[in-house]
Amino acid sequence: MTIQRISSPEVTEPAPGTWSNCLKVGDTVYVAGLTARDRNLNPAGGGEYEQARLIFERIAHLVTAAGGNMGDVVKLNIYLTRIKEREEVWRARREFFSGAFPVATLVEVSALAQPEILVEIEAVAVLGHGGRPA
Repeated sequence: MTIQRISSPEVTEPAPGTWSNCLKVGDTVYVAGLTARDRNLNPAGGGEYEQARLIFERIAHLVTAAGGNMGDVVKLNIYLTRIKEREEVWRARREFFSGAFPVATLVEVSALAQPEILVEIEAVAVLGHGGRPA
């Protein structure tokens, strides 16, 4: 199988030689840990809800560019700097998923890339096999 780099005009790509935001291998799509950043890669601000919502939007753009939809997402890894605010992340998540939610890991971390970044989320999708509506 060939590894294909996936991009979307809605998601700014990292600098060359650092990492890929999204790779597709067969029917499986791997989305790197994304954070809430604007087009210039500056932290977008807001609390956990706003950041998680923006991240889920970015994940949706990448999965769509790979040929799928959010119903194909089967796994999430979520990193929070303030675990007590997890309900805000769940609130945002409910706007993108219904039915059988993706399996998930939630971890509190002491810091992310910049102090303003409170949430980071990575995802795995299996195209055409999610079994949930978009």
